[in-house]
Amino acid sequence: MFPKPIEKQPRAAQISYQAMLPVALLLWLGPLLAVALFSIKPEADFTNANYWGLPSSFEGARNYGQVFFNSDMPRYLLNSFLITVPTVIGAVALSCMTGFALGIYKFKSNLWIFFMFVAGNFVPFQILMVPVRDLTLDLGLYNTKTGLVLFHIAFQTGFCTLFMRNFIRALPFELIEAARVEGISEWRIFWFVVLPLMKPAIAALSVLIFTFIWNDYFWAVVLTQGAESQPVTAGITSFNAQFRAAYHLMSAGSIVAALPPVAMFFLMQKHFIAGLTLGAVK
Repeated sequence: MFPKPIEKQPRAAQISYQAMLPVALLLWLGPLLAVALFSIKPEADFTNANYWGLPSSFEGARNYGQVFFNSDMPRYLLNSFLITVPTVIGAVALSCMTGFALGIYKFKSNLWIFFMFVAGNFVPFQILMVPVRDLTLDLGLYNTKTGLVLFHIAFQTGFCTLFMRNFIRALPFELIEAARVEGISEWRIFWFVVLPLMKPAIAALSVLIFTFIWNDYFWAVVLTQGAESQPVTAGITSFNAQFRAAYHLMSAGSIVAALPPVAMFFLMQKHFIAGLTLGAVK
């Protein structure tokens, strides 16, 4: 008996599904489009309550120049890079080693240690606000980029280890056994056998962690203050005056702050998709 062919959906159903795509796309991109519109509006439009209409003049393009040259935005962007890049390197490097240990070696407490990494991902960060802030004060790391980097590495390592451990366990174990038969040391197996196979996973995880850390606002406000150490997400609020909000400058700053993660994704798109879909089809 031959399998029954899958019946095609009625054309009316296909049209209805296709009609939902623009609606879903508008809902998804709506906030971004609103911020982009606000970023090119002059300040007078907000004074006159012209929020959603077309810009009254093209002077709103000067908002980006004001953000770059008349504010601390370049310093905030540099702080974000100095916080995000070391965090990505540290968290991914640690997770590669812990994922290798938990995915390859079999010992009595393997599963319990793995559960500890997983359980840390379910702890709400908000309840740790006070003890983490007090800890950074006691260690002299409050309001420093180093303290924020160490904190992010500590909290992101759990998710990264979960990701890497599951990826390594899906690799062919025969390669490691063959290397051991040849007398290769364990660290050389990790460096020359396993690590090259992990490149898609490393690329995908790096993009995810870069986006998480770059877009973090909560801990940037809790653990830092001022232009010397705050990242760009917290620095955008500096455009607000005491009695008014500079929506045009905040919107322009938000668009500028969103460009690095978008550029990171498009540069690593091929490796990112390969890392997420590896093993999905056999």
